[in-house]
Parts: sequence; structure tokens; C-alpha cells
Amino acid sequence: MEDMNIVVGIGPLSAEDVVAVARHDARVELSPEALKEIARSREVIESLADDVVPHYGVSTGFGALATRHIPTELRAQLQRSLVRSHAAGSGPEVEREVVRALVLLRLSTLATGRTGVRTETAEAYAALLNAGLTPIVHEYGSLGCSGDLAPLAHCALAVMGEGEVRDAQGVRKPAGEALAEAGLTPVTLHEKEGLALINGTDGMLGMLVLAAHDLRKLLRTADIAAAMSVEGQLGTDAVFAADLQALRPHPGQADSAANLRALMAGSGIVASHRGPECTRVQDAYSLRCSPQVHGAARDTLAHAETVASRELASAVDNPVVTHDGRVESNGNFHGAPVAAVLDFLAISVADLASISERRTDRFLDVARNHGLNPFLADDPGVDSGHMIAQYTQAAIVSELKRLAAPASVDSIPSSAMQEDHVSMGWSAARKLRRAIDGLTRVLAVEIYTAARALDLRAPLTPAPGTAAVLGALRQTVEGPGPDRWLAPEIEASVRYVADGAAVAAAESAVGRLS
Repeated sequence: MEDMNIVVGIGPLSAEDVVAVARHDARVELSPEALKEIARSREVIESLADDVVPHYGVSTGFGALATRHIPTELRAQLQRSLVRSHAAGSGPEVEREVVRALVLLRLSTLATGRTGVRTETAEAYAALLNAGLTPIVHEYGSLGCSGDLAPLAHCALAVMGEGEVRDAQGVRKPAGEALAEAGLTPVTLHEKEGLALINGTDGMLGMLVLAAHDLRKLLRTADIAAAMSVEGQLGTDAVFAADLQALRPHPGQADSAANLRALMAGSGIVASHRGPECTRVQDAYSLRCSPQVHGAARDTLAHAETVASRELASAVDNPVVTHDGRVESNGNFHGAPVAAVLDFLAISVADLASISERRTDRFLDVARNHGLNPFLADDPGVDSGHMIAQYTQAAIVSELKRLAAPASVDSIPSSAMQEDHVSMGWSAARKLRRAIDGLTRVLAVEIYTAARALDLRAPLTPAPGTAAVLGALRQTVEGPGPDRWLAPEIEASVRYVADGAAVAAAESAVGRLS
């Protein structure tokens, strides 16, 4: 997507725009309307610069130091000092895609014309993205209010030609050196600009958008895994009937059940035990209630995406330049709306992984797997089959339960009690990223195990949908046999899930999944 152009205007970016720039290096450009609005609001800021009345962020200090009036000759130093002092992060580097999303979203707010920056400052952010330069941002430093101060300050520092970045080839180097190599000039910040560059929810929002994008794919993958498990454990698809699901009209549940019906349609395995000779009355909850659990996660995601869309349409800064030319203080930088849904998603991710692990475990227990070898082993006793693959799942699920504990219920006062309630949204976003990775791995182990079980049901044949998923997996992961080194096969299964190949295989057979 490097040849794709994303126009950043006075209106909101889409989630797809964020993903394109963050992950696929799409280029960005400011629209003529945005440049005009930026220039118009800058005139307002410059008209206040010589006012004898102090204006926050223009001619005063910041936070708990906002009562000091700063003389004109010290204001450039004020902006530099603000950025330098707030670039105080610590810990491991944050991922490139997160930093690119953060920079893009800050640029989007600048483009609204509500921040009072100069056009050259906004254009410097676009140039940074287009040059592939990624400021070094650290894991720790944001309390989620006033937005993601420290992460954003590290980005502003790079635009000033200070701090460190990674260049387009991933080499870590001083920002000034990298800017010069890219033909870019460091920005000297003027009144209000330092504050405008660091006061936003862009980090937590960027991570929410990326996580939602990934989770949407994983929800379809979860339905694929469940279909393979129900089929492989000789379960019934009758409970997924549309009229039964309609008795409880949650939209996510209906979509999940529709996927399960499509994926299991035409299954020779299911047909083999559909007759009156089948004595099983009903399946275990982890099989029978898959649409209800998966659907709850889908509805949670839909709510989170609504919050993200509102945040994408926001202009977050303090103070802001209003449309009628006022410069007003506000509290829109507080990350509470974003933090809450980040935590809510982590709960749903943990629940999805939990039910997936329970379905997997049933394959391995000879008392519950309906005629398959213990642990799906080739020669039980000599071989252990998938015994320890389930241990890996269980360890991840346990970790996901810990990650589901909400960050947003915590608050630590800062800035001499001026900032006495914070959102911890950045922390909520960081743990959600880890949770998404864990869910990917749990679902991959379920598909890996269910595929082995479906092979072992031969000569009975799976449904076209599940057979397509099984067949595509077999291009990189061997079928049943004596014990092999499992870790590489698990990782191959993880890649199969993470890159969307499992969903693509299923949809090639049954059409678009909900």
C-alpha cells in the first residue's frame, strides 16, 4: 500500500485509513481545506501572543505551573522545554505500527484547525510518516490523561530533531541525523505548538483501532474453530438453527450461529450420527453455547468500534481554538471513553480463549472425545499426541484472565494534584495488544487439534467449509502420525490464523462469513 495516499482533512479518518498508514506504509497528505483551517486558527494564536492577559499554553506555563506568565523572549524555550521534559518514557520500545498510528492521529487532530499550530508543523508530521521515520516511544510513561503525554512528546521531540528514531530500514539513530538523511528540516516550535503536539488520546486510540481490526478477523476464526470442534467431537449443528437463535435476538449471536451453520453445512461427519440411533441428547456448553459466547464478544466489539469512530471524529487538545475564534480550556483529553472499551475488549478476549481451550481439551480426553485415541496420540503411551499443546493453551488462557483485570479502574494523581484523576487508557491498550496475541495462539491450537481429529474421523468427511480450512492448513502442517516436535507446527498454525489464511480458506468454500 506504499503507493496509496491517505488524505488527512478536517473530517475524521476511517479505521481503514489508520491501518493502512500504521501497517502498510500508505502515504499521507494534508487536504487544502485542512491547510486553510490550520492557518486560520494559527492567526488566532498569534493575535494572543502579545496580549497582556495570560492565555494558557500560549503565554503561561503548563499543568500545575500554569499560573506563571511567560515573557515573549522565553516562549520558544518554553515549547522546547515542555517537549523535552515530557519525553520521559521508559522501558521497551513500542511497536512501529503503534507509533505510526499515534503520529497519524495527532496529525488528524492538527488538521482540524482546532489546535493553533502552524501549517509547517503539521506538514512536518506528514513528512515524518512519509519518510518512514519512527520515533522511539517507550512502554511506560502515559497515564492516559492529559492524553498520552510522554509517548506523544517523544514524537514531537523527533520532529524537533532531538531524541531517537528508527529509519525506514529499521536502523536506530539520532533524530537529527535521520531527518537530514531524509531531506527534512527540524521544526522550531512557536507559541502553543508544544502543547498541541502532546495533548491527545492518540496512542490509546491507535491501539484500539488496530486491536479492533484484528479482533474482527479473530471472531470469524473463532467460529471456524468452533465448527471444526463441534464436527470433530460428533456434536450437532441443530442447536444453531436460525429460529432457535432468534429467540434471543442479540445480533452478534445471530451472526456467529449463521457462520456455524454455513461452515458445517454438508458435513458427512454430522450426517453419520444424525439418525435416531444417536443417543446423545445435547452437547457440552463449550460446543452448544459457542454462538452465545462468541456473539457477546462480537457485540462488545461493535460497541468499541462505535467509541473508536467517535474518537476518530474528535479534535483533542487543551486549550482548543473554537470555530468562532475563542481559545478555551477543556477536559476532552481524558481517556476514559477509550480506556473503558479497551478493558471491556480484554474481558471478551479472555472469554473467547477460555471457551476455545475447553473445546480443545475435550478432544484429548478419551472419556469425552467419542472414540478417538487419548490425546489424539498415534500410539498412546508411546506417543503423547497433543497433550502439551493444551498445556500451552491453558497457560495462555490463565495469562489472559490476568490481563482482563481492568486498568481503567485505577487512578494515580499527578502534577501536584492538578491532574488528580487519570484514565490509564494507555495501559489498558498495551495489555489488550498482548491479549489479542494470546487469543490468536489459543485459537490456532484449537484449529491445529481439531484438524487432527477430523483427519482421524476418516473415512467420514467434514463439511466443505471445514474441509477447506483443514486442507489449507495441511500445506504447512502435517497430518496425524507419530509424535513430532510440536512447537514449529503450533507456530505455523499461529501464522495461519494471524495472517487471515484460515478465514480465507473457509470463505473460499462457503462465501463471506459474518
